[in-house]
Amino acid sequence: MDIALTGDVMLGRLVDRYVVQNARVAPEDVWGDVLPLLLSADLRLINLECVISALGTMWHPRTKPFHFRAHQRAIDVLKAARIDCVTLANNHTLDYGPAAFAECLALLDQAGIRHAGAGQDLSAAITPALLETAAGTIGVIALTDNEPSWEAAADRLGVQIVAYDEQGLIEPYRSRLRGLIAATRRAAACVIISAHVGPNWGAPSAARRALAHELIDLGADLYWGHSNHTPQGMEVYRGKPILYAAGDFIDDYAVDPIERNDRSFLFIAELDDGRIQRIRLHPVAIEDCRVRRARGAEVRFLQERMRTRSAELGSNVAIRGDLCELIVG
Repeated sequence: MDIALTGDVMLGRLVDRYVVQNARVAPEDVWGDVLPLLLSADLRLINLECVISALGTMWHPRTKPFHFRAHQRAIDVLKAARIDCVTLANNHTLDYGPAAFAECLALLDQAGIRHAGAGQDLSAAITPALLETAAGTIGVIALTDNEPSWEAAADRLGVQIVAYDEQGLIEPYRSRLRGLIAATRRAAACVIISAHVGPNWGAPSAARRALAHELIDLGADLYWGHSNHTPQGMEVYRGKPILYAAGDFIDDYAVDPIERNDRSFLFIAELDDGRIQRIRLHPVAIEDCRVRRARGAEVRFLQERMRTRSAELGSNVAIRGDLCELIVG
């Protein structure tokens, strides 16, 4: 079966104003000509980099520079692409406070869109999304190191926070994730870790590599990283794939002329007999607050960057026409 994974999907601000709330724009138009690729997959997972709500006020507007909130019509955008699960462990889920967060959860639940990584208390925030498929149950665990003050507790809503260093996880997060991954493994044929970690720019640090390696050692089948605005290299570690950063998929951000954060990939992970066997990368670009398939020089830029960055991590990425491909199994 095919599992589609994207980088950050930010439907707030200008995307919200000119696309999501625009009655002349159909909800499916946000996905452009990438939509058929998404719909051809058996499962679709995104990191939702905003809150969907009409409620709330900005959290710490004097010290936090960016706040992302999308109109409730954003649910129709997600439904148009048949998004199965959104991860909410990131630094924008609580941008507009508890009321907006609660409405977002209710809207997702009403739409039948599963979510992971944030909740009304710690138990809810760490609960994995369990997705039933013809190939078995897929478990999704979401965590972040951003905005540690948003960490969920037994009596406080929030996100699942993780702390780590160059040796890997720091207690008590190591013990919690060891137990959480083991429990998810008992319920699922495949365990995916969604990790919104690290800064917006730069190659994966020694600490982030140690984190990814340890999560695989603890039993995860796929490490799916984001937060970084550009796709970073992929690694095969102990027969399991690591996507250090999937990049930006939909947003309205200013474009760095060197880093080109308006270019990324749709990642398609092929699951067979409980193992990720390969990952196909379809080059995409952001234009007019929408995503589209990359073209010409954009494709070649993305292919060479991914090939080079993955080689630096010891992994061979093949070029197949307009695609990239990482053989895992």
